[in-house]
Amino acid sequence: MAPSRTLPMRPSVRFVPENPYTLQTMADSLPHGRRMIEFGHLTHAGLRRELNEDTYYGDSDLGLWLVADGMGGHEYGEVASALARETIVREIRQGASLAQAIRTADEEIIRASRQRSDALPMGTTVVALRVVGNRFEVAWVGDSRAYLWRDGNLAQLSHDHSYVQELITQGAITVDQARSHPHRNVVTQALGVTEPHNLNVETLAGDLRPGMQLLLCSDGLTEEVDDRDISQVLAHTECSAQECVDGLVAAALDGGGSDNITVVLVRRH
Repeated sequence: MAPSRTLPMRPSVRFVPENPYTLQTMADSLPHGRRMIEFGHLTHAGLRRELNEDTYYGDSDLGLWLVADGMGGHEYGEVASALARETIVREIRQGASLAQAIRTADEEIIRASRQRSDALPMGTTVVALRVVGNRFEVAWVGDSRAYLWRDGNLAQLSHDHSYVQELITQGAITVDQARSHPHRNVVTQALGVTEPHNLNVETLAGDLRPGMQLLLCSDGLTEEVDDRDISQVLAHTECSAQECVDGLVAAALDGGGSDNITVVLVRRH
């Protein structure tokens, strides 16, 4: 069965990323030849959940950013998202491709879950971005999203692995109807839940040009803020990447903050 975030959560320990960057509150940037990458980042538990099962990572030197959303309906969802983060970072440092790093994370989460003999598997979505030179690649599993903002237009790069997305593709419901569908939180693919031979790691690559912005987020943002409003925030290019991220999280909280919210924004100058 597809994992659902709507199942009751049980209290457990929150895993805090050990990377020093997570303590920073302002946008980070790194000159690289003629390239300048700036990024902002923020996670928030939301207004209805005590536990934040989201995690994220950002490193301009490594050229890697990611967001992972632990399955709230499974025990230790926050453990799964943290393990995904740690595994993907390690594998990228060792030279693996983005897709292969994500596949390895799936295998490690499944292995860890089996060692714990949990009644339910622990799972997580992931969306990740790599930047090498003037090229970018995004990869994802689940319904955490990647967007590209360019020339005043916002485009969703990722394709949700979710039940409602399948209904949209079939023409059974509209995008607007999906936002209020009772099964909108059901994902059809997740690390730690989908067996490796069935895992669909989708990827998309392109040129990274000046003025482009790449947004990674958990569904805590997109549940509360529609694409038009996201685009309006990103259009404030006079603001720093961190200010835009802060604005997006604030908008999600204003919209109800029904889930954990995580946003990472990478901007090319």
